[in-house]
Amino acid sequence: MQAHLIDVVRHRLGAENNAAWALVVGDLMLDRYLIGEVERISPEAPVPVVLLKHQYDRVGGAANVAANLAKLGVPTRIAGCAGNDDEARRLIAMMTEIGIAPSAVLQSPQRPTTTKTRILGGHQQMMRLDQESRAPLGNDETQQLLQLVLQQIDEKPAVVILSDYAKGVLSKALCEQVIARCRQGGIKVLVDPKGLDYTKYHGATALTPNKRETADACKVDAKDNDALLAAATALRQSLDLEFLAMTRGEEGISIIDAQHTQHISATAKQVFDVSGAGDTVIATLAAGLIGGLPHGEALQLANIAAGIVVGKVGTVPITRDELLQELVTQESTAQVNKIHDLASLKAQVEVWKAAGRKVVFTNGCFDLLHAGHVTYLEAARKMGDRLVLGLNTDASVRALKGPTRPVIHEADRARVLAGLEAIDAVILFGEDTPLKLINAIKPDVLVKGSDYTEDQVVGGREVKSWGGRVALVDVVPGRSTSNIIDKLAQ
Repeated sequence: MQAHLIDVVRHRLGAENNAAWALVVGDLMLDRYLIGEVERISPEAPVPVVLLKHQYDRVGGAANVAANLAKLGVPTRIAGCAGNDDEARRLIAMMTEIGIAPSAVLQSPQRPTTTKTRILGGHQQMMRLDQESRAPLGNDETQQLLQLVLQQIDEKPAVVILSDYAKGVLSKALCEQVIARCRQGGIKVLVDPKGLDYTKYHGATALTPNKRETADACKVDAKDNDALLAAATALRQSLDLEFLAMTRGEEGISIIDAQHTQHISATAKQVFDVSGAGDTVIATLAAGLIGGLPHGEALQLANIAAGIVVGKVGTVPITRDELLQELVTQESTAQVNKIHDLASLKAQVEVWKAAGRKVVFTNGCFDLLHAGHVTYLEAARKMGDRLVLGLNTDASVRALKGPTRPVIHEADRARVLAGLEAIDAVILFGEDTPLKLINAIKPDVLVKGSDYTEDQVVGGREVKSWGGRVALVDVVPGRSTSNIIDKLAQ
């Protein structure tokens, strides 16, 4: 999986020939941090005195969603409302510097720019001071903003994100008209929702609420997992969503679509600050969809990105280089994780099939791996999207090849094969044939060498019974483990 995600991040995001872009619509914010040291308590009141050492600003709210997209290499425009004040000018300048086009930012003299000022003593947040208006935009300003947004949609973004922080910008009327225009144009709409009434998001492609938001909107107990998932499933159906992705903190992400519910485990090694993690999830999800990933794989990418940003202090967007580095690191350690028992393999195959991936199966002893083996496995992999290798145990190899075989222990054979890019999963089996294994995972394609005929392939009849097919791959002449052993004995 990581190899595929690496390819998308490396070659499709930020590519100069990729004209696809994203539009973020929502509540713009400025995050301000005042950082100092606490050495004493004030004589005026029982409060700590923070001796200011430095300060910095970051884009927040919908602007942070846009920052994540821009830093992932996705051309990004933003729409929303800010005040006509110094904070707005600072926010617009910062967004422009990041690479976000403030194409549809309405500056209102009626409201301040939402600004969250955090005062920290060392790494400890002492206080947060909010400057904001939660009142809905007036009718005139709503219409002005709506026209700006619709003009952007008519220029055909690949994805529109509605980033709702309940600050009055994303009214029911605006959301409904934006979603309707996007549906007419075949544009995906992703929503990070707020509030208790989700009907204004009806018809969007997906929602990404967190666990607490889902529980509150569905009026269920967040601690009752079964009730929560059932309610989220009903919510997806009632809102006519393609899928709903519920972020669950340290529990990862649950993906609910029309076919099934899938759970992705969290990847964070150490959590310092969860602020902005939801922004990173929806932005990376959008980037993955723009890069051509199905939503299940795009959310796996988003889950990895979230695991990176929660290890930082403050609202910090993910970058393409950070995500790529993490994927490469995981890929280097993931080879051993390709080796499965039957339960974990069935779960993995289910995930692949849910994402629309065609699963290929082949089997063999693969003792003393050689060029013929590698060529055969590469050809088998080309028959579909994911290759599962059933590997004979040492006992079954002895039964097939004689008491002097295998030369290489089964654990070592599995580990070497897991290192091949062509192979996505390895499982050992000790039966005379792999029929039990084939029936358990139900591959789409069953592959054997061309030294077999189709009617000789074990499991061929069964694979065809569920709509699959048998494929015969040419073997490389003159390449065999037996020839290698004979040569060594000379």
